[in-house]
Amino acid sequence: MKKGKKLYEGKAKVIYSTNTKGLAIQYFKDDATAFNNQKKSKIEGKGVLNNRISEYILENLAQIGIKTHLVKRLNMREQIIKLAEIIPIEFVIRNIASGSLTKRLGIVEGTVLKEPLIEYCLKDDKLGDPLISEEHILAFDWATKREVEKIKKMILRINDFMVGMFRGVGIKLVDFKLEFGRLKVNDKNDIILADEISPDTCRLWDSITEKKLDKDRFRKNLGGLIPAYTEVAKRLGILHETSGLNNSNVTSLSSFKRKNKK
Repeated sequence: MKKGKKLYEGKAKVIYSTNTKGLAIQYFKDDATAFNNQKKSKIEGKGVLNNRISEYILENLAQIGIKTHLVKRLNMREQIIKLAEIIPIEFVIRNIASGSLTKRLGIVEGTVLKEPLIEYCLKDDKLGDPLISEEHILAFDWATKREVEKIKKMILRINDFMVGMFRGVGIKLVDFKLEFGRLKVNDKNDIILADEISPDTCRLWDSITEKKLDKDRFRKNLGGLIPAYTEVAKRLGILHETSGLNNSNVTSLSSFKRKNKK
């Protein structure tokens, strides 16, 4: 498979065309951004970790019947994915109050919600990814009622699985963001899970200490982002194959990448 031209570049990933119809290559960057790209930095090794963690989670979701865009991981920074028409909505699933929810509604951070809360945001950086309602989605034809209902069922299934998966390794799944796309199958649109699931898109707290193991370490200037992401990977059992990667420093990560360079 040959990598072609750049199709799209986002804040954390680049999508490239290939010479195989319907497939693309997704490249994970080291760029870290927050507050709708107002805060930016480059953190060496972040893309490598997100690639591995997202691959692990999406493969496990596929095992429980969730259709995803992932075909396979190509190398340390790239995945082969199915090209889908992305629905311009970010679906935010909250299990514990944190982030913008606490600011908007004055809810105490750490408040456990009675049941998962699904929020919708229009995927538009220029507008600041505004919070919208299901009625907005239907009124402006961003998705059909049938698609929204299917996505909500998928979200609850995904959340139930991920809460259990992370609880099993001593991590609280506070909230996370999902994106979905339409894939043509026999002239009909099928809804699949797209984008990534990683510490960039999830809030993850240690179950005992509530130490943040996600991008809040960058948002809130806490430092230690690579050790935190590496800790998540280690607990999920991803790093047992990689003797050169540990959670102590970026130097080890760089060494690991050199050893596994394509």
